[in-house]
Amino acid sequence: MTLDLKAMVRTIPDYPKKGILFRDITTLIEHPEGFKESVERIAVAHRGLGITHVAGIEARGFIFGAGVAIALGVGFIPIRKKGKLPGETIGQNYALEYGVDTIEIHADVLEKGDVVLLVDDLIATGGTAIAAVGLLRRTGATVDYAAFVIDLPDLGGADKLRAEAVNIHELMKFEGH
Repeated sequence: MTLDLKAMVRTIPDYPKKGILFRDITTLIEHPEGFKESVERIAVAHRGLGITHVAGIEARGFIFGAGVAIALGVGFIPIRKKGKLPGETIGQNYALEYGVDTIEIHADVLEKGDVVLLVDDLIATGGTAIAAVGLLRRTGATVDYAAFVIDLPDLGGADKLRAEAVNIHELMKFEGH
């Protein structure tokens, strides 16, 4: 595992609005070796920790989370926006810049004793990730680990998750917004 994964992430200035440097992981996942190595690096960092499930946040967390679940030999839990999952669900509200949103999981997917690794492509302000940890923990599962391909440390999300007793693993950091 020696690829420069950070070099495979494209930066798009002024997207989705002026002043934002968008970190585009599509260029990383389009590179077969880069994508494979990204998944494997996350899996290697979490082997031997008793992980029973990997949960991925919609939508790009599905891409990496499903791969990590396969690499670890455990089940995958999709964390979806409200109304997207069939069957009985439980949800968690979280604040957006201008309003509130809700994420959900199936109500019967986890139980006490399960150990979940949360995976997403990027952590910025941490709002969705903190809501996901809260939602997963409400089932009785343990959520002590989260992995992100990219951390934007200046936005403070990873530190907020650490304050929730979650160990953070990131593959790369990008300073600035």
